Amino acid sequence: MNPFEEKPQKVEKSFTGWKNVFVRPYDKNTVDPYTRLRVILMNGTEFESVRMGHAFARECTNNDVRRELALIRRSEQLQQKRIASLKPMDENVLEHTIGYEQLAVDLTANLALSEKNDYVRRQLNFALLEDFDHLYRYADLMELEKSGDPARLVGDYTEIMPGRPTVAEYRHPYDDVKFNINNYLNEPLTRLHINIITAAEQQTMNYYMNVGNLYTGELGRKLYNEIAMIEEQHVTGYESLKDSSCTPFENLVMNEYTECYLYYSCYEDETDARIKNIWEQHFTEEVAHLHRAAELLKKYEGKVWQQLFPEGGEFPELLRFRSQKDYVREVLKSVRLTAVEEGFRELAALPDNFRYFNYNKAINGNIASVGTHSVINRAISEFGKDYRIEDAAHPIAALAGRTKDNTDVGRVKDA
Repeated sequence: MNPFEEKPQKVEKSFTGWKNVFVRPYDKNTVDPYTRLRVILMNGTEFESVRMGHAFARECTNNDVRRELALIRRSEQLQQKRIASLKPMDENVLEHTIGYEQLAVDLTANLALSEKNDYVRRQLNFALLEDFDHLYRYADLMELEKSGDPARLVGDYTEIMPGRPTVAEYRHPYDDVKFNINNYLNEPLTRLHINIITAAEQQTMNYYMNVGNLYTGELGRKLYNEIAMIEEQHVTGYESLKDSSCTPFENLVMNEYTECYLYYSCYEDETDARIKNIWEQHFTEEVAHLHRAAELLKKYEGKVWQQLFPEGGEFPELLRFRSQKDYVREVLKSVRLTAVEEGFRELAALPDNFRYFNYNKAINGNIASVGTHSVINRAISEFGKDYRIEDAAHPIAALAGRTKDNTDVGRVKDA
C-alpha cells in the first residue's frame, strides 16, 4: 500500500454531524484487549497531530498556510472525538490506565522487535523496562481498590510483574536526551517508530498529568503524579530521536504519513468488524490530509514528497499487535542499566558522585513514603503477597520475591 498513489477525497468530506462522531462504545467486558489498545493508540496519534498543527501555526506568519493547517486540524479533531467515543462510560480511570500501560509494553516490544536501528531499539527497550513496572504497580492499586480485574483487561497477552522499580527510574534530565536520528539516513520504519512511540508516550504523560489531581484516593494520586514524571522522561528521550533539522512542512508530511500507516495497520489487524470500518474511514481521510500536506510542501518549499521518501512511499512492514512475553522477559535482564547522557551504562559502573544518585535521592526522599512503593507494601500487607500474572518465575532473582518490594535494584549500586 502506497498512500501517495491513492486518489484522495476532499478534506471537507470528513466534516459531518455529531451523530456520525459519537459512535457506540465497545463493551469493556467483551472487547479484545488489543482492540482497546488500538483505540488508545489512535486517540494519542490524533492528539499528537492536533498538537503539532497548533505548534506549526503559532510559529507561522502566513495566514494562507494557517488556514490550511486549520482545515486539516479540524478534520483530525473529528477523528479524535470519534475514537474517544469508543471508550465506554463504565470504564473507569484505572481500567483505562491499565490499557495505557499494556499499550506501552506491547507496542514498544513489537516496535523494538522489528526495529533495525540498534540505537533506537536500545531506547525502546530501556523505556519498556519502566512501563512494564508501571503496569505492575497500577494493577496492584486496582486489586487494593477492587476497581477492576487486571487479568481480564490484559487477557493472555501480557504478564504483570516488576520491571525496573519505579523508584529507580528518576534520572537527571541531562541523561534522558538522546542523539537525533537523521531521517534521510534511516529506513522509513525507523522514522515511523520514532513518530509512533513519541506520540504514544506524549499522550500517556498528558493523561496522567490531567487525572493525577482528580483521582479520589491518596495512593492513586501519588501513583499518577509520580509515574507522570517518568513518562515525561520517556517523551524527552523519544522526541530527541526525531530529526530536528526537518522543516515544519516536512514534519507535516511525515506526520500525516505516520497516521496513514497506523490506520492502515489497525484496519489490517482489527478483529472487531464495526471498529475495523472506522479505521478504514479514517485511513481514507488521512490520505486526503497527506496529499494536502504534500501540496503545501511543494508550494511553499519547492520540494516533492519523493525527496522525503526516496524509496517510493510504499508502507514498510505493518504494525501488528502480538503478545511478546518472551521478548519482554529477555529485556528484563538489563534491569540494572541506566542512562548516561546519550548512552546507557550499568549502574554499578558509575562513579559514586555521578549525578544520578543525588538526583534520585532528592526526588524520592524517604522511599517508605513514595506512592509507587507504598502501593506494593499495602498489597502485600493486605493479601500476603503482591499481585502478579506470571507464566513462570521472574527472570531476575532479586525481583522474584512476592512478599517484599525491592527498591534497590537499578537504584543502588551492586544491588
